Amino acid sequence: MNLSPVSRFVPVARRSAGRGPKPPISNSQTTSGKMYQPTKVRLFIKPFCGWCGQVMDWLDNHAVQYEVLDVTDDAKAYEEMYRLSGQTLAPVIDVDGEILADFGAGELAAFWKQLDQQDS
Repeated sequence: MNLSPVSRFVPVARRSAGRGPKPPISNSQTTSGKMYQPTKVRLFIKPFCGWCGQVMDWLDNHAVQYEVLDVTDDAKAYEEMYRLSGQTLAPVIDVDGEILADFGAGELAAFWKQLDQQDS
């Protein structure tokens, strides 16, 4: 069985990102108990990136559906990541046009909280 670098990095269950309910984590929820619900989330990753794995776990734990783009295997995704973020470091996330680059789960939680506040 030939696996792409992303297939080896991303477990089979994770390939359908955002699947299945997970218990909510309250540290990034608003006082109303509802989290920002995005229309479109794209996550630019590099295989074997620890921060990328943390971020996918955070998104899965918060039942956020997202598209994964492997920038090491897709030149167009790499170019778009660079155009959006101005850098080549991963991860980069695009949440309804709002960009966060080179971050971990803690920064993503703070970013999501800002999205919650903007949406209120």
